[in-house]
Amino acid sequence: MDILPAIDIRRGRVVRLSQGQAARETVYADDPLAQAEQFLDAGARWLHVVDLDRAFGDGSNVAVVGRIARAAEGRAFVQYGGGLRTLEAIAEALDAGVTRAVIGTAAVIDPSLVSRAVAAHGAIWLAVGLDARDGQVAVRAWTESSGLTLVEVAQRVVDAGARTLVYTDIARDGMLSGPDLAGCAALAGLGVGVIASGGFASLADVQRAAGSGVAGAILGRSLYERTIDLTEALAHA
Repeated sequence: MDILPAIDIRRGRVVRLSQGQAARETVYADDPLAQAEQFLDAGARWLHVVDLDRAFGDGSNVAVVGRIARAAEGRAFVQYGGGLRTLEAIAEALDAGVTRAVIGTAAVIDPSLVSRAVAAHGAIWLAVGLDARDGQVAVRAWTESSGLTLVEVAQRVVDAGARTLVYTDIARDGMLSGPDLAGCAALAGLGVGVIASGGFASLADVQRAAGSGVAGAILGRSLYERTIDLTEALAHA
């Protein structure tokens, strides 16, 4: 299982949002590149970078993400998402040097974007982010419900060619309440790799995730508030 430390960028700073709510923002660092270097120095082999400005329609941090990708070159891989809603945005992200671009809202609204992106770049370079609240997938930076169930949407994007899913249980995100491994298992049953996000609070959560067969675990607040030590998490993964 891969451990992916999260770097969520908003207005140039590293932040975490509780349950995805912009009004519930905590700032953890002023320099995303310096934060990335800390995770790399601790041995991280993946970084999960989220462009919250792009997700909320307030700008783009792709230049910063490009610098993070260059710093990680030869040391780690970079997964990047947030507002990647067109083929052009996906291509821009990959051109910036990220290893894997995560398509979110656009994949839910238009699964054909997934098939077109897979045809253009290959499934290995892409993931689909599925963020669910009360069993239904949310869209547009988690502000709206799609009216579709998690597995229903997952089946659509898998049929379109997706081979990696990033699943977030919104109610658990930033709450340190434990990951939804049952939801991950339901998605893995579709024959794809699943990266779990939201709720990781302790090393025991990491160990449970590793034992469940998920492909990866995204750690955010738990690392910033030191309820999980990154070096220990990497060792147990």
